[in-house]
Amino acid sequence: MSLPVAVQIYSVRDDAARDLRGTLEAIKAMGYDGVEFAGLYGYAPEDIRAMCEEIGLVPVSAHVPYVDMVADARGVLSQYATIGCKYVAVPYLMPEHRPDGPNFAEVVANIAKIGAVAKELGISLLYHNHDFEFMKLDGKYALEVLYDTVPADILQTELDTCWVNVGGEEPAAYIRKYTGRAPVVHLKDFYGEKSEDMYELIGIEKKAPRRPGNFEFRPVGSGVQDFPAITAAAVEAGAQWLVVEQDVATMGLTPLESIRKSREYLRTIGY
Repeated sequence: MSLPVAVQIYSVRDDAARDLRGTLEAIKAMGYDGVEFAGLYGYAPEDIRAMCEEIGLVPVSAHVPYVDMVADARGVLSQYATIGCKYVAVPYLMPEHRPDGPNFAEVVANIAKIGAVAKELGISLLYHNHDFEFMKLDGKYALEVLYDTVPADILQTELDTCWVNVGGEEPAAYIRKYTGRAPVVHLKDFYGEKSEDMYELIGIEKKAPRRPGNFEFRPVGSGVQDFPAITAAAVEAGAQWLVVEQDVATMGLTPLESIRKSREYLRTIGY
């Protein structure tokens, strides 16, 4: 079985900001089946839906800031229901909301509330992890505390395979852990080891101890990840979509060249 492949538009955010339609057309020409949004670039939801239909891309999902959904879950999520997104993900937690702070229990409760509203609108809420959720709370990963606390019918996983690896777990095995609860899997490749540089790339303030090897994001298939194993695990876990994401272009490639390289690699392993 092969799964459809989408790309997180954050990977080509500057191109999308300059020319969203042209960027979506380029994504379609590369062979992607769908897209995951991270902002609407000033367009109305109805226009985004029409654009995707005309180009032939499925608007699979969207990353929507946690604070926006806390402020107005129904209003914000309704926009993505209009677009036709089946999934919306909590993409990132700012330092004051993370597991090492005093507000994490409130964050978990809020995610449950957001997930209930999403369900009413026909959307499945996902949580997209980084590595900071792999700190232990009473002997259990904070990420697992979240998933054990919030019922599966209102919160599904969007496991980011790069950050699962950096967090200390083997991505394929961790995907299988959430069989039946992993509809969307993020494919992200990297090279090097956990270091201060890694956090600077995505704007995380907390610094990890520096270790040998310069961390950098890479196109899928160009780094250290075992994607044949990861994609096989995604299929076994019941995933519906694979989503390519590369936060920062490297290897002398532009963002569009990077996602093209990722798509070309995935074809070589049957996706």
